[in-house]
Amino acid sequence: MKQAFGATARGLRTFVSDVADGFFEVTHNGFALLGLATVFAALALMARPDLQKSGEEHLMGWLQSRKPPPEVSNLEPTAIDRTTAASPHELPKSQAAVAYWLSKKYRVAVEPLSVLVSEAFELGKSTKLDPTLILAIMAVESSFNPFAQSHVGAQGLMQVMTRVHGEKYESAGGTLTAFDPVTNMRVGVKVLQECISRAGSLEGGLKYYVGAANLAEDGGYASKVLAEHARLQQVIAGRAPSTNATPTPPGMRAQPLPVVAPAKPESATPQKVVAMAEL
Repeated sequence: MKQAFGATARGLRTFVSDVADGFFEVTHNGFALLGLATVFAALALMARPDLQKSGEEHLMGWLQSRKPPPEVSNLEPTAIDRTTAASPHELPKSQAAVAYWLSKKYRVAVEPLSVLVSEAFELGKSTKLDPTLILAIMAVESSFNPFAQSHVGAQGLMQVMTRVHGEKYESAGGTLTAFDPVTNMRVGVKVLQECISRAGSLEGGLKYYVGAANLAEDGGYASKVLAEHARLQQVIAGRAPSTNATPTPPGMRAQPLPVVAPAKPESATPQKVVAMAEL
């Protein structure tokens, strides 16, 4: 009896061993065949780019079909067209440096600042004004808040007096565009050109711009703008200054600029051209 059980056990072990060896052999050969098939498929795709493209299209179609449907929302797919934002990586190196520096100092996202910096440089080319001067005025006037409004009604990035310069917004669609950052910049630069032309110098033009043309002092406005202008020029030159407020350099005065726009009388008194925001 014991011999019979022993023979049966040896037979079972032999059977299991043979099955395991056979499974391993089949699996091994199967993986080998799969590897060979993969190699042949890769060679075929290399030799036939059209097959590769067709395979990629089928694969992408299959992946797209497996994607869950988009979440239903009331967002518009064209909202990007209204967004004032861009990647700073698309800017020239010096402009990107300005955008990052202003972003850090004024705690404003660098993407919308990239649009403003780019626009300032474009306006600088067409108006012969230093783009860093335009940015400095925006910094002092609104700290880059496009919805800022002063107690006397100056609005937007460059704090233009909308009720005085409403006609300048007509071609853009009306005075509500004062809160469109790029439109406000363009109108503000027009006003700045007129102020400089009327005064005959940058520092005098800034006095007009802030509404202090008939006053003995401008409350330090021109000095603040010129100091920020100087800091931005350092950023352009690759010498990033501190983002903390620094005293105005003593004796800083502006050089006279050439007339860039004819003087245009306004219906309001000169000292009310633009008012500085108290932010």
